Formats: sequence, C-alpha cells, structure tokens
Amino acid sequence: MAQTYEFYVERADEAALLADKATLENVRERELRSEKTWRGLAEHARKTAEERIKADLLRTERRAADSLDMERPA
Repeated sequence: MAQTYEFYVERADEAALLADKATLENVRERELRSEKTWRGLAEHARKTAEERIKADLLRTERRAADSLDMERPA
C-alpha cells in the first residue's frame, strides 16, 4: 500500500515532537533521525505524485493527438 505525503509528514512531525520532549540524549537523537527519515520519505512521495500527474497528463495528450490523427481522412 502506497503511503501519502501527508502520512509521512504526520510521522515526521510526531518524531520532532518526541525529540523535543525527550530527556535522554540517545532518545532525542533517535527521534531526530526518525524525523529526517520520515521527511525524506515525504519528499519522495510528493515527487512521485507529481511525476504521476505529469505522466497521466502526457498520456492523455498523446491519446487525444492519436485520436485526432485517426479521425483525419487519408
């Protein structure tokens, strides 16, 4: 199941909050690493969604152009 940008951002925000509340240094560092990872995943999900939209638009444009070509008399 593909996760969304929003899901990853929520996890990153949660990790950042836990890092701020941590009293132990190793816990704070772990949560900061977690936040960084979640933000990276969020960015990847955002880019993937943008690329999917662009690809869908390109496919739609190509199909429309092909349809016009087929309708033209020879």
